[in-house]
Amino acid sequence: QVHLVESGGGSVQAGGSLRLSCVGSKFTPSRCMGWFRQDSGKEREGVAAMYTGGGGIYYADSVKGRFTISRDSAKNTLYLQMDSLKSEDTAMYFCAADRALKPCGSTWGYSARYNSWGQGTQVTVSS
Repeated sequence: QVHLVESGGGSVQAGGSLRLSCVGSKFTPSRCMGWFRQDSGKEREGVAAMYTGGGGIYYADSVKGRFTISRDSAKNTLYLQMDSLKSEDTAMYFCAADRALKPCGSTWGYSARYNSWGQGTQVTVSS
């Protein structure tokens, strides 16, 4: 497993921006890493994912054009830049790492494929 620690959450007004960071104990060998979110009473949903070896970036339709996932392998850090935030983006955001050492593919949004999770960071967007 990979040890993951998220940071960067907070409270912001609608239209604002936040950048989440996820520091991992290791980014190699390359694997699929993603951001998920979960609001109270709702299921955890995939937000974005990417292969740490490069390429293969995926986004949920609800965040396309507003969120950007990226990584700095030298710092073992995964980022989620969130712009034009909406009240419906309010949730606890989690970083996750896949157990398998392969690109994300079409199943990137299934939480069951990830075996390492951070503790989460809260994002609250007020309208």
